[in-house]
Amino acid sequence: MSKIDESTIQIEPWNEADLNLLLSSNTNSMMKYLGGLENLKEIVSRHNHYLEMSRIGTGQMFAIILLPYRTKIGTVGYWNRIWDGKLVCEIGWSILPQFQRRGIATIAVKKAIKKAQKETKHKYIHAFPAANNIPSNKICEKLNFKFIKKCNFEYPIGKFMVCNMWRLKTKKKN
Repeated sequence: MSKIDESTIQIEPWNEADLNLLLSSNTNSMMKYLGGLENLKEIVSRHNHYLEMSRIGTGQMFAIILLPYRTKIGTVGYWNRIWDGKLVCEIGWSILPQFQRRGIATIAVKKAIKKAQKETKHKYIHAFPAANNIPSNKICEKLNFKFIKKCNFEYPIGKFMVCNMWRLKTKKKN
């Protein structure tokens, strides 16, 4: 594999064809920090939600593309969420196992943060990786998120896990 840097990683808005990316991500290793495997109905529902977020302006999901062959290798996105009774902007990501540990997620999250900072009306972008998901927590550190606290986090609905709450200030003054 050739050198991976910011020029070889793109993020592109979620589209109908990206359902295949969710289907290929539904493995034990990919879903262990996200509440476990999903059934087909749940995957299709999540895919439709990703499409809808951008249409109604509550967030944006992206497929992560590796150049030069335009291989879809993961997801990154941001969306509105209610947290502690307030509307906040949350960011999340995942990379297919064969592409992990190469700095790809850090590059893709950085690109999504830039887009979110232009679009969001929130003072902060929040990340909630599982407390035991060391790689995702390291990404938060690398990208200058501030660790706030450990917390109980519901995802998916009805399933709770211990997460680390991270926060990154946007360029907004509010």
